[in-house]
Amino acid sequence: MTNFSPAFEKMIRNEGGYVLHEVKGDRGGQTYAGVARKFHPNWGGWSYIDQGDTDNPALSEAVRAFYEKNFWDRIKGAKIKDQNVAETIFDFAVNAGVKTASKLVQLVVGAVPDGIIGPNTIDRVNKQDPEVFILKYALTKVTRYAEICNRNRSQNKFLLGWINRTIKGLT
Repeated sequence: MTNFSPAFEKMIRNEGGYVLHEVKGDRGGQTYAGVARKFHPNWGGWSYIDQGDTDNPALSEAVRAFYEKNFWDRIKGAKIKDQNVAETIFDFAVNAGVKTASKLVQLVVGAVPDGIIGPNTIDRVNKQDPEVFILKYALTKVTRYAEICNRNRSQNKFLLGWINRTIKGLT
């Protein structure tokens, strides 16, 4: 099956690495390695960051464990047969949320879009041609990004980055 480590390494590069920042207009507010304080205020890594201890190896492990538990495990990454398919779903789950990523997976494979990846969805994903799935999923993601921008023009500044992230996942 698939492996979390390469998926994590690609995703953390997409999230900008181990950096603390806040982008005006980003709904997540202050983030470290892509972990948004607004959405995950109780994450254990904040204690290291708040103490200025960003070089502590325990912080890097906290980041890794956070993504594995809250994203990789929830998309059932280890049950997906193709590494590239697992990586694209995982990366989008980090970017858009597990429920949204899961619903789009389900739309692409013709499953009921309930936002929870279970055995039926995994079975359908694993029966797909990986290249075809990844292309369809990319188009579905871009459509989702356009919908976000059409609903809220303040998000337009993120559109090119979202599209570039999607395209990068195709190579």
